[in-house]
This record gives sequence, C-alpha cells and structure tokens, in this order.
Amino acid sequence: MAVKRLGVSRFCFRNHHTRKFALKPMVIERTEAPPTDVTTPARWALASLSLSMLLSSLGTSIANVALPTLAEAFSASFQEVQWIVLTYLLAITTLIVGVGRLGDIVGRRRLLVAGILLFTIASLVCGVAPTLWLLIAGRAVQGLGAAAMMALTIAFVSETVAKERTGRAMGLLGTMSAIGTASGPSLAGILISVFGWRAIFLVGVPLGLLAAGLAWRFLPGDRLQARADRSRFDHLGMLLLALTLAAYALAMTTGRGQFGLLNAGLLLAAAIATGLFVLVEAKATSPLIRPSLFRDPTLSANLVMNLLVAAVIMTTFVVGPFYLSGSLGLDVATVGAVMSVGPIISALTGVLAGRVVDRVGARSTVIAGLVAMVAGAAALSVLPASLGPAAYMAGIAILTPGYQLFQAANNTAVMADVAADRRGVVSGLLSLSRNLGLITGASVMGAVFALASRTVDVTTAPAAAVERGTHATFAAATGLIVIAIVVAIGSGVLAGLSHPSLRGARRRSNRRDGN
Repeated sequence: MAVKRLGVSRFCFRNHHTRKFALKPMVIERTEAPPTDVTTPARWALASLSLSMLLSSLGTSIANVALPTLAEAFSASFQEVQWIVLTYLLAITTLIVGVGRLGDIVGRRRLLVAGILLFTIASLVCGVAPTLWLLIAGRAVQGLGAAAMMALTIAFVSETVAKERTGRAMGLLGTMSAIGTASGPSLAGILISVFGWRAIFLVGVPLGLLAAGLAWRFLPGDRLQARADRSRFDHLGMLLLALTLAAYALAMTTGRGQFGLLNAGLLLAAAIATGLFVLVEAKATSPLIRPSLFRDPTLSANLVMNLLVAAVIMTTFVVGPFYLSGSLGLDVATVGAVMSVGPIISALTGVLAGRVVDRVGARSTVIAGLVAMVAGAAALSVLPASLGPAAYMAGIAILTPGYQLFQAANNTAVMADVAADRRGVVSGLLSLSRNLGLITGASVMGAVFALASRTVDVTTAPAAAVERGTHATFAAATGLIVIAIVVAIGSGVLAGLSHPSLRGARRRSNRRDGN
C-alpha cells in the first residue's frame, strides 16, 4: 500500500541519510495523503458520502407526489406549489459549481459538513413552515446545502479510496443517487398517508445529522494553506454564472412546454450573461472556472457526453408515462410499476458497473455503456405497441445498465488526474452538466414528442399519435447517444483517457494556471 511504502522510505532515510532528508517524506505524507483502501475508516467515509448523495437526490423527488396535498394545505394553485420543486432544482443548478470551487479554497470537509447541516436545518424549517412562501424559501436553502453535497461527494472519492477502487466508489454513489430518486415518491406517499405532509421534510433531519457526524469523523481533514497562498473566491464570476444558469433553467422550464417571448427573453439574457462571464473569467486573477480547463479535450468531451446522456435519460421520464397510459392504455398504478423498473435496475447495477470500470478501465467502459444505450434507445424507437409493456421494459432494461456503465466510467475518467485544489470545481462542473442535460432533455425532448405526435394536447391524443411521437422521440434520443460516441472518438477519449502523455499535459496545464 502507498502508506506502507512511504513508511519504509522514511526508515531508510533515517538510517542512511541526514536528518534534513529524513523530514522530506513526512511532508509528502501530510500534503498528499494516500487514499485509504477497504479499511473500516474508509468504509465509514464512503458511508458518509453515500448518505449525502442519497439525501440530496431524495430531496429532488420526494416533494413531487406531495404537490396536490400542499396545494390543498396552503389553499394555493398548482403554479404556486410547483415552485417547491423548481426552487430546489434551481438552487442546485445555479450554485453547484461555485460551491465546489469554494470547497477547494476553504476546505472540502468543512464545507461538506456545513452543507449537510444547512440541508438539515432547512429540512426542519420546511417541516414546520406555517406559510407556503416560507416553505419555498426553506427549499431554496435546502438546495444550497444539496449543491454542496452533490459537488463535494464526488470530489472526495479520490481522497477516500485507492485509485484501483475508484470505479466501485463512483458506482456506489450512482446507486445511492438512483435509490434516492426512485424511492422519493413511494416514501413520500407512505409518510403523507401516515404522518402528514410535514413528515416528508422532517425525515431528513435525523438522516442529515447522521451524515454530518460521519463526514466530520471519518472524511480526510482539510489541509490548511497559508493565507498568502490561498486563492480568493471569484464573487463576480459566481454571480454571473448563477444568473446565466438561472435564466437558462427558467427558459427551459417556464411555459408548460410552450416556447414564447418570455422563454426567448430568458435565453437572450442567458447568452448575454455567458459572454460577460467569459470576459470576466479571462481577466480574473483567481477565476471561478479557469478557461484552460476547457482546452483539455478529455474534460470537455466528458462534460458534453454527460449532458447528452442525461438528456436521453430524461426522455424516459418525460415520454414514458404518456406512452404507457396513452398508447398502451395502462392505469395509473400499472404505469407507476412499469416506470419503477428503470430506477430499480439502476440501483442494482450501479456498484457492478463500478467493478467493471476498475477491472477493464474507464475508456473501454465509456464506449460499452454508450453502445448499450444506443441499443436500448433504438429498441424503444421501433418496438410496436402490440407487444405491450414487456417490450417497453425490455428496452429500459438495456438502456439503464448502459447508463450506469457510462456514468461510473465517465465520473472516474473526469476525476482521475484533476489537481487536488481543483477537484471541487471540476466535480461541480460534472454535476452541472448532468443537471443541464436533465433540464434540456425535459424541454427539448418533450417538444420533439409533441411535434411528432402532431397534436396540440398530448393528454387527449389518440393512441396511434402517442405511439408515433414515442418512436420519433426515442429515435432522436438514439441520435444523441450516437453523437456522444462520435464526441468520444473524435476527442481522443478512446485513445487517451489513460495515456500518460495526456495526464502529463493536464498536469502541466494545471501548473501553468498556478495549481
């Protein structure tokens, strides 16, 4: 193990060299602490990261089922209560990169623990909120805590497990994310029926306290830098990025699928804010996102692929319910059961996908996952409705494991050679690309579905129109994954994810940027 080798080296220096040289390995040990393997502390560290990922993903889905109950409890319209869900997602999307970068500066463990505690306190506020707007404000704060949890859990993997087990850890986090997303609606239904709607938020309080305690006790401590060597946080860059992402997210989610003047105005605002952000970052002494990061073809390709794949996954959530009910004629309970197949498979295959990454390597697994997704999406685009829900589940059963293979391999590849003081911001970019893919997929693929169905109101469209729209949408999804494969090959991901020259180029780029 790395620690043992370092210990032997220190012994040799003591017996064959001067005291001056004997101190050098000790400095290395403190600065670049070797990751733990499968020891008990490492397991508890992974448990804290897994629980953090579970809580943040659970917060995304647990409130959806409660919206009708909340509308009745607060005598509010659906347009008002939907902000309970939207505010949480907006907070995560707009703040996740900035929070990741802040963790690089002030220390990832202390910021992760602060984020978990903030999430926990906000959960308590939401659970006791007497008004709708206090509940919405609590959800915004909860989203800030979740942004820290999502960004920093991935950043911590390289510090808590040995490099040869990174894929398994990434697969485990993917599994916990899938479990949180899948179990949210069913857990909310049980809690609301037994204890009332407040319980769906209060359940996060004891879990949050447990996660914070585990993180503080078992995660590696922060390495403090001298104040003169510490980078300053880019407040202006953070503000411009948040405005850009908020405008884009609102443009994609406002209007109930109808693109109007408000959507166009928001997209224009996002474009202007993007231009200003690029100018500010190019001149900033300590930018939020270094422009050189995007000159790395590997990182840029991974982020683009992550966005495209997330958009395809969102297609199953947007189109699936309409196809199962409108084309196959299934009732609500059966639709829910069929829709749960994907998340269940995702939860079961996450750790296995990570083991595949560790065994065969990230570069091979990325392509294997994308090929499986192409097969699954293509099957969904051609299978006739006459085959019933079994055909739909078969396509999902091919698509979902492919997604887990891709996600575990892609996360591992992105974080493999990132400089220690940039892991938070790169992890934030990785999560951001996924969120943007989900948001874009919900809007764009929903529009493709409506256009291909050739109907104004999809909910009242005939079965043939819904089937036509479903096949066209999944054909478009297949095309997106093919583009992701082309991006992988064209950018050198296949040949260069593990190539020493590419790793050396990335490290040299980091040193030029002051890393």
